[in-house]
Amino acid sequence: MSVPAARSRPLSEVAARHSIDVEGITMALPALTAQQRADALAKAQRARKARAELLAGLKAGTVQLPEVFERAETDEVVRKTRIIAVIKALPGVGPVRAAELMRGCEIAESRRVGGVGSAQRSALLAAVS
Repeated sequence: MSVPAARSRPLSEVAARHSIDVEGITMALPALTAQQRADALAKAQRARKARAELLAGLKAGTVQLPEVFERAETDEVVRKTRIIAVIKALPGVGPVRAAELMRGCEIAESRRVGGVGSAQRSALLAAVS
């Protein structure tokens, strides 16, 4: 008697492909329809484009750092952008200087613009001015 193809893989392997493990808790991922998947891809593409435009504006000098923090209050894409990417996009700031600024202002490498506290924000604005 042969085993059907769908059952030939261990159940744990199949379940692992459709779930995520967060801090030791396994959660099932929702099954998306083709339309939901297409909508999510379009949303992600818009977010990447908006983030690229923001960083290009910073690099060109048409967008200033205080404006980024103001826009973060209303714009989800700006709020979710990593602060290290924003700092690196500033004219004359490379990876080493960005890391120094982050350490000096006590901002974690993983922090996003929306997660920067008011004291950290003030310190960063003073450091780049």
